[in-house]
Amino acid sequence: MKKLLCSAALATMMSTAAMAEKIGVSIVNFDNNFQTLLMHGMQDRAKEKGVGIQVEDAQNDVAKQLDQVKNFIANGVDAIVVTLVDTNASKTLSDEAASAGIPLVFVNLEPNDMANLPDKQVYVGSNEAESGTLEAFEVCKLLRANGKSAGARAYIVMGSLVHQAALQRTKDVEQIFGTDMCNFIKIIDKQSSEWSRDNAQNLMTNWLTAGPVPDAVIANNDESAIGVILALKANGVDMKNVVVGGIDATQDGLQSMKAGDLSVTVFQNAKAQGGGGVDAAIALAKGEKVDRVVYVPFELVTPANMNDYLNKN
Repeated sequence: MKKLLCSAALATMMSTAAMAEKIGVSIVNFDNNFQTLLMHGMQDRAKEKGVGIQVEDAQNDVAKQLDQVKNFIANGVDAIVVTLVDTNASKTLSDEAASAGIPLVFVNLEPNDMANLPDKQVYVGSNEAESGTLEAFEVCKLLRANGKSAGARAYIVMGSLVHQAALQRTKDVEQIFGTDMCNFIKIIDKQSSEWSRDNAQNLMTNWLTAGPVPDAVIANNDESAIGVILALKANGVDMKNVVVGGIDATQDGLQSMKAGDLSVTVFQNAKAQGGGGVDAAIALAKGEKVDRVVYVPFELVTPANMNDYLNKN
């Protein structure tokens, strides 16, 4: 009888320990630098917590991401973590997870129905209203310091138009440039690079072919900002004459800043977002309460403080 009781107790302990042992993760695209940083943050936290994690590449394909979520459900994972290919497709994924009773954590890219997420579903990321605002205000200050307050021309390189982050960051920039302090800046054009360095380089090359060198280029992410810089330098533009802004404070972005090319970026904490997503998934799988929205603050990065961020992303 004693042996049976011990076996039962052991089984109970093993069952409890098994909670949240298996997390399925669908990432937008492994080729995206920042998404890879998020993935590493998730993997590191899962290892730290002793949790199993299965990571899949959605390859920027909405249908593939939906299939991955369905497969996670079929395989009986304890929780699912997603960085959205298309923020407008969030409800479909949300409904699938809710029907299966499996917790779902959206990370980094905000679902468009965040206010109506069902129980056991949360968002872990940063408040995008801060990112473009910090970037644009610093660009405005730099242009003023460069004697351009009588009039300046600027381009905006947007991220993917199906991502709330790109839309919000662009809106932030437009709002700042509409203020009394910064309305000397005229936005000549804005187009999407799909977050891509190569696409941004091609876009900037086309702009240079069609018109004069701008005073500023504001990109929704560092990868696009680097593409812009490559195009400007390839066309013989002195980077001292153009203010270029980015967002993410990736290592490549910071190296570009160190070289004197990238003027400003905004630190988006990939480790905190990715790790926070895993923490939320574990807690939800255990039946614990998690705030519907968990924000990780953005931080302005300039040449004056960039050394503080060299090893953070």
